[in-house]
Amino acid sequence: MLLKDKVAIVTGSASGIGKEIAMEYARQGAKVVIADLALDAAQATANEIIAAGGVAMAVAMNVMDEEQVDKGVADTVAAFGGVDVLISNAGIQIISPLIDLGLDQWKKMLAIHLDGAFLTTRACMRAMIAGGRGGSIIYMGSVHSHLASPLKSPYVTAKHGLLGLAKAVAKEGAKDGIRSNVICPGFVRTPLVDKQIPEQAKTLGISENDVIKNVMLRDTVDGEFTTVQDVAQTAVFLAAFGTNALTGQSVTVSHGWHMQ
Repeated sequence: MLLKDKVAIVTGSASGIGKEIAMEYARQGAKVVIADLALDAAQATANEIIAAGGVAMAVAMNVMDEEQVDKGVADTVAAFGGVDVLISNAGIQIISPLIDLGLDQWKKMLAIHLDGAFLTTRACMRAMIAGGRGGSIIYMGSVHSHLASPLKSPYVTAKHGLLGLAKAVAKEGAKDGIRSNVICPGFVRTPLVDKQIPEQAKTLGISENDVIKNVMLRDTVDGEFTTVQDVAQTAVFLAAFGTNALTGQSVTVSHGWHMQ
């Protein structure tokens, strides 16, 4: 149990990648906080973990809301005695040519991905420093943290921004034993990606199968989607790593789509 008794907050963890990370962390012995905009769904995930013998709690968290973020972290500290790991995972996707993108859509994307990462990082770093036992902050980036694709300008911008934030946090957090890294998955077959397939097919004027084969998975070595478990295992590795030797880095999990 690589994360035994570690306290982990996972944002956007009522479904998709976040949920799988939360479930795997619980299997590895962590006390998991399911932080999600949808409290009922978050509670359902927490109940699944508890039913399987794990330890979990749910908190309502809009990562763009400073008060909700600070309260969620404070509630975590009150319940479990501190914070050891933050998985900054909450995110959305908007498919649009840049010339058709509204400013409100641009701002929403950057607010969720970057403002949310900042607010959760700040609150968790404060708790980690107060606890005096260090910690690990892990951002959910993307292959788009390194590469660009058409129709995703705000997403690509935000995911690139997470690399800079992780590097700054690595520098500032080192003296307190706080590490930060970015996981950069390729396409993972989640509801978020399933929604993109017909959107891209319509915008590009091609079939949904062509979107999968010739757009999403074209540059992988085997034509396979990355799985939620692939990402969860990477998140366990990064959280369990014991020293500052691995900090300020990005780890790409993409079936070879992007190789560093």
